Amino acid sequence: MTKGEHAITGADLDWDSAAATFDDEPDHGLRDPEVRRAWASRLRSWLPDRASDVLDLGCGTGSLSLLAAEQGHRVTGVDRSPAMVDLARAKLAGRDAVFLVGDAAAPPVGEERFDVVLVRHVLWALPDPGRALRHWRGLLRPEGRFVLVEGVWDTLAGAGPAGIPADRLTDLLAPLAGRVRVERLSDDEPLWGRAVTDERYAVVATA
Repeated sequence: MTKGEHAITGADLDWDSAAATFDDEPDHGLRDPEVRRAWASRLRSWLPDRASDVLDLGCGTGSLSLLAAEQGHRVTGVDRSPAMVDLARAKLAGRDAVFLVGDAAAPPVGEERFDVVLVRHVLWALPDPGRALRHWRGLLRPEGRFVLVEGVWDTLAGAGPAGIPADRLTDLLAPLAGRVRVERLSDDEPLWGRAVTDERYAVVATA
């Protein structure tokens, strides 16, 4: 384990069991109109202005995929949980979106390439974030971009913090991206539906 990464990962969590209540969290289901507007605004600023191919890795129930599709993008979502994928497919029925069951670290997309790799709260759950980023870099078209929403927070009671700090993530991206921008999100209360005090941020990096 390298400095700046935390020992807790999500690899052993039962995401299928979590699927039924996953959207109960304000920033997961985006059911509150204010929270939804906050994420839609951020996503619009992070994604390209033109219609683009977006790969949403660890897509969960598809809430960010839905926002991207509503903004005119074509979405491919990947999640290891069949239950999550079923919910995402239902949520985006009739949209220009495809959802696949698979490993976010090595998504089953074959030779397809994308304009954006969108990832929210997934890197912390992977045993080797650097390796995943290098693989994702190969899935981007020229001038493609990473949109990575991560943080460090208390996820498991009594087990200490989980996540990946912004400085660690920017270090991992340095050899992979020409331009890297960090946006601090902890103080943007509407994103989370409540006040938060832990580290939350987004990195937008152009390959």
